[in-house]
Amino acid sequence: MIAHIALLLAFQLGGETLSRGLGLPVPGPVLGLVGFFALLVARPALADRMRPACSGLLSHLSLLFVPAGVGVTAQLGVFGADGPALVTALVLSTILAILAGVGTFLAVARLTGRTDADG
Repeated sequence: MIAHIALLLAFQLGGETLSRGLGLPVPGPVLGLVGFFALLVARPALADRMRPACSGLLSHLSLLFVPAGVGVTAQLGVFGADGPALVTALVLSTILAILAGVGTFLAVARLTGRTDADG
């Protein structure tokens, strides 16, 4: 299992190296994930061997949100001063993201000629 996690971290490191070394606007972990996906496509048997390690990481994914929660509580003064503006920006950006998703769905449905719900 440690070797599989090391493989994941190696791809993340490789992605970071490429991203920073070449000055690419794509985050390093995204490049690493693309490389890892290419490896899994090239060697499907590896996916079965990686499954336990990946499932273990995914089952503990909520631990990664702890630093964000600590950061929020450390900045409570900012929320007190700029709270209404932050809430407004959050609500409006959520509404705009939903509308963009609906618009994209409708545009694709119109382009493909599929308007029925059955697919």
